[in-house]
Amino acid sequence: MPIGRIPVLDVRPAVDCGRRPAKAVVGETFAVTATVFREGHDAVAANVVLRDPRGRPGPWTPMRELAPGTDRWGAEVTPAAEGRWSYTVEAWSDPVATWRRHAGIKIPAGLDTELVLAEGAALYERAARGVPKTKGREAVLAAVDALRDGARPAAARLAAALTPEADAALARYPLRELVSTSEPLPLVVERERALFGSWYELFPRSEGALVEAGKPLVSGTFRTAAERLPAVAAMGFDVVYLPPVHPIGTTFRKGPNNSLSAAPGDVGVPWAIGSPDGGHDAVHPDLGTLDDFDHFVRTAGDLRMEVALDFALQCSPDHPWVDKHPDWFHHRADGTIAYAENPPKKYQDIYPLAFDRDMPGLVAETVRILRFWMDHGVRIFRVDNPHTKPVVFWEQVLAEVNGTDPDVVFLAEAFTRPAMMHALARIGFQQSYTYFTWRNTKQELTDYLTELTGESAAYMRPNFFVNTPDILHAYLQHGGRPAFEVRAVLAATLAPSWGVYAGYELCENTALHDGSEEYLNSEKYELRPRDWEAAEREGRSLAPLLTSLNRIRRRHPALRQLRSLRFHHTDNDAVLAYSKRSGSNTVLVVANLDPHHTQEATVSLDMPELGLSWHESVPVRDELTGETYHWGRTNYVRLEPGRAPAHVLVLRPSPPIGGSPTP
Repeated sequence: MPIGRIPVLDVRPAVDCGRRPAKAVVGETFAVTATVFREGHDAVAANVVLRDPRGRPGPWTPMRELAPGTDRWGAEVTPAAEGRWSYTVEAWSDPVATWRRHAGIKIPAGLDTELVLAEGAALYERAARGVPKTKGREAVLAAVDALRDGARPAAARLAAALTPEADAALARYPLRELVSTSEPLPLVVERERALFGSWYELFPRSEGALVEAGKPLVSGTFRTAAERLPAVAAMGFDVVYLPPVHPIGTTFRKGPNNSLSAAPGDVGVPWAIGSPDGGHDAVHPDLGTLDDFDHFVRTAGDLRMEVALDFALQCSPDHPWVDKHPDWFHHRADGTIAYAENPPKKYQDIYPLAFDRDMPGLVAETVRILRFWMDHGVRIFRVDNPHTKPVVFWEQVLAEVNGTDPDVVFLAEAFTRPAMMHALARIGFQQSYTYFTWRNTKQELTDYLTELTGESAAYMRPNFFVNTPDILHAYLQHGGRPAFEVRAVLAATLAPSWGVYAGYELCENTALHDGSEEYLNSEKYELRPRDWEAAEREGRSLAPLLTSLNRIRRRHPALRQLRSLRFHHTDNDAVLAYSKRSGSNTVLVVANLDPHHTQEATVSLDMPELGLSWHESVPVRDELTGETYHWGRTNYVRLEPGRAPAHVLVLRPSPPIGGSPTP
């Protein structure tokens, strides 16, 4: 577009210069900013216009200059429904604001008094035509009469034109000249689960399994795993995530602890998908039938939880595709199919796909498989290693699926280079795993979350898993129960979406060997039944803490947001403080990052970021303990591992005189 009469430049968010849509969910508030200016000294103003999926403009949102003299304007907008939206920035010359500024200088100085008042009356008269009768037109017309009342002093006539009633009417229905509009930018608005949710990962084959002397005797099933769901729901989780549930190959099957030789009866790795029993559209016979899977999904739904299914686009050597579609695989010089490897590591039990041999065929088959599981009630997919497949492949697959089913959510398991993670988010993945597991110090967390909540928040949504079957960080290995507690608090309050892998609540922290992030006796390779009831009976379970965190998350809208995160100063590098706001709801978290020692600190709050004045003092309630404190600009904290990993404080502003407290 050519530049407008009033230049409107650098509108943000603009993903890939506007070629791809920014993202939001229903009810999510985000900022739109732009550079707006004009020649000379006349006043300008601007607003944001959202257009819904039917192209209808919503009420425009006035923008304000973010810092005087910067020409950078911004406003917060909130889309109210799912679908493909757009937004534009309108800028205009504001003659009323220009006149007010001039009148405020000239009238007190006695310069051109009658001329200035006459010009103001004419402007207000024009402006009144655009104000509805029921929205303040009379107040504007009263200002016209006052400006023309020669019997009154000039200062009184000016003051009568600046009444709060006239100001409010003209702010809502301004007189706009030389209106210029930016090019529309796309916005996709998705359901809340695309941003907010609490995930719980479990292996169905371990729930209800029988193991004797380390040997698997009986596998758990979908039916026995369904018996675990009420306990998961009671902890407040929204999503139950299952690793692959398909038949597992026997060729080069891995044994316990990733050993290269499996003994008779070893169950194998769920990600080595495919056997004579079927491939990606089949379930492992040991888990039951598709009817049993449907029962699991219905049980979760009855408990108000969704099922997320792992989608791992790879095959065991026994997968039906190996015979039916040999062209979908890489062949070596000796004619054998190339197995997966990341030298010096070899994964002989997995064949990767050769996407460039038949991209259209693989796209069609992938979409078919996804729709198969969608027909069985799955609306969330955790995609395994998407970064090892072409980005253009995923762009086509996600466009096909979300084009007809925009409620389907895809989580990218892409622990990889930032460029790839961001590209996958831009082309459609609703969520992404992150580096959160490896960010443990105050500086690391502050830097990383500042990055995630910045411009990338327009398209990339983090999901903070505290652990996975592949990742047991040294912080958890050596920090004991306090480390598990504080990492849960951080994940649950820093990110709108967070997750735990089963066993976290039991503080399982034994590594395969020193320096390894693999679990000893990892559930990836063997059955791991757990005595949940005994752990809770003996007080060893973190279930009460996880329950509290999920309850707090549901109760406070601020924790369902990402972009409002702000950090606050502490004078101790072991203590991290941050806040989130949504409307009148403000949550402030202060956490002890040291799992071994009690830490004390002075927390210095950025009061305006909390919606408070610098000298204000307000009551705060700790949602973890129920205790109430009175906090102001500076506050002393003492956090002891094992007793209080963190404060999760809800600010309760003092009511006005004669008012009632904020609920």
